[in-house]
Amino acid sequence: MIDVRIVPVTPFEQNCSIIWCDKTRKAAVVDPGGDLDRIHAAADALGVTIEKILITHGHIDHAGGTAKLARELGVPIEGPQEEDRFWIDGMAQQSKMFGFPDVETFTPDRWLHDGDTVTVGEQTLQVIHTPGHTPGHVVFVHPESKLALVGDVLFAGSIGRTDFPRGDHQTLVSSIRNKLFPLGDDITFVPGHGPTSTFGEERESNPFVGAYG
Repeated sequence: MIDVRIVPVTPFEQNCSIIWCDKTRKAAVVDPGGDLDRIHAAADALGVTIEKILITHGHIDHAGGTAKLARELGVPIEGPQEEDRFWIDGMAQQSKMFGFPDVETFTPDRWLHDGDTVTVGEQTLQVIHTPGHTPGHVVFVHPESKLALVGDVLFAGSIGRTDFPRGDHQTLVSSIRNKLFPLGDDITFVPGHGPTSTFGEERESNPFVGAYG
């Protein structure tokens, strides 16, 4: 099974996550936006070994610490989908726009696509391309653990912003309703910000994509 520990980072309180295989204690860091000392401390406290970095999308609060963390740990970077390359290439401009300290751009060791899989220890997660918030956004799902890491696609009671370059509201709604909700009401998801929820709860009551949205 896959376990998860949320490590809030950056002034945006972004939900960086450490996920690990409970058998091997091998781990991945999902969306290390910054505050790498917190991430290292959490991994040490959990007693896990980080073997890779997974990125849902190229916004700075999710990906700003990626290059430095990958270099510190000597691990590969997987994700997002290549349509987010322009966000990653523009990391310096994002840094100035949002007042982050200087951050480094990077090129993932592996761009991900819809239907791909990634491994953490002996566990395999599904990759789902979910454009709308950004064009190359991906979601990671581990069906056996009923867990999804959804970045900024879906939140408890809300959905991701679509007013950034190449964001699209209708595309985002379609990604949620047609790609995420069919995975099952009992899937718990970790969003990029705020509390966890389930697809079932959001399908029923989310004002943007729920039954009455």
